[in-house]
Amino acid sequence: MTADGDADHTSATIPDGLLRARRNERYPSRKLRRVDRPTTIVTSEIARVSERDSGFNRAAHGDLGRVPEREVGRFIEKHPLSAALSDMEDLLRLDGPVAPQVAALPDDPVILSRHMKEVCNFLRADAVGVCALPPYAVYSHDRNGDPVANGHKNAIAIVVDQGYDSFVGATGHDWISGSQSFVAYTRSAFIARILADYIRRLGYPARAHQSGDYQVVVPPILLLAGLGEMCRIGDIVLNPFLGPRFKASVVTTDMPLAPDKPIDFGLQDFCARCKKCARECPSGAISAGEKVMHNGYERWDCDSDACTRYRVTNARGSSCGRCIKVCPWNKPDSWYHSAATRVARRSGLARRGLIWLDDAMGYQNADPSRKWWFDLEEIDGRLLPR
Repeated sequence: MTADGDADHTSATIPDGLLRARRNERYPSRKLRRVDRPTTIVTSEIARVSERDSGFNRAAHGDLGRVPEREVGRFIEKHPLSAALSDMEDLLRLDGPVAPQVAALPDDPVILSRHMKEVCNFLRADAVGVCALPPYAVYSHDRNGDPVANGHKNAIAIVVDQGYDSFVGATGHDWISGSQSFVAYTRSAFIARILADYIRRLGYPARAHQSGDYQVVVPPILLLAGLGEMCRIGDIVLNPFLGPRFKASVVTTDMPLAPDKPIDFGLQDFCARCKKCARECPSGAISAGEKVMHNGYERWDCDSDACTRYRVTNARGSSCGRCIKVCPWNKPDSWYHSAATRVARRSGLARRGLIWLDDAMGYQNADPSRKWWFDLEEIDGRLLPR
């Protein structure tokens, strides 16, 4: 403590592990090429958007028609496993008070950022990144139309793998598809909720943002935090190790943190050539065309209304993740797949070869021998086989 009673941030003993390069991360993000700005154009003209305008909320308000409005209400509950996962996530949407005094910690943002990442690793996150919170990434209004006020300075993005094994036995739009989302949503919410609570106990304001309770738009935070590049699948960030096979939560805070830089692993060239997600999309929502400018940033266009309609009205499954299933970057953590994507991150020729090889190996097909789940649908309180 200082003479006036305030915490002395420099007095804390810094663990030796925080003074060395991080070695316990599951995926070696430190080896990725870091750049000063994202690989897609981001201007200063991005307007804040309302959460009310996102796909599922538009469906719930009847903007997409009567059938999606009816079906979105049972979208989660229609399969028992996704319903169970979602119920657990609901229990985590709590906030809490900030400790009246800041803990005696080093006031070095680099040290604190490393510590936050190590906490996330300890809680079983698969990837973590930090960025300054851009004002345009905060929703203007929540899904109920109420204004959102979040003036936090920084954001910690938490990525959780949806798990490759279930995708092997699935088509991507069958009865496990909803659970593939919610298993990662729930775990990322668990991590974010604990991390935010921990930060508040250290004396800094913090809020967790998770599925169903976001105040922030996640993709730009992932992009700026160096967790991926924008890909052809609409406003989706693709990770170099997990592809699009993940869900993310965010913690915003005023704790002083050192931001990560965006990354470049050649994805813009890859997605411009590949177009497999557009070819395989059941709803036809993903464009095979060129990039367009949208609200001040560059993206491949995507018909989010068509995507949402298909996902909530899918009569042969609980949702849809076909684009995730067929993406050549969605592969197991094996040495040969890791070697292939590592080379593809550096070589345009290797990227073309990876696209061809992915089709030739038939990774887009479901392997029935790897299916372990039951095809069930809840209708009027009864679980019926499908």
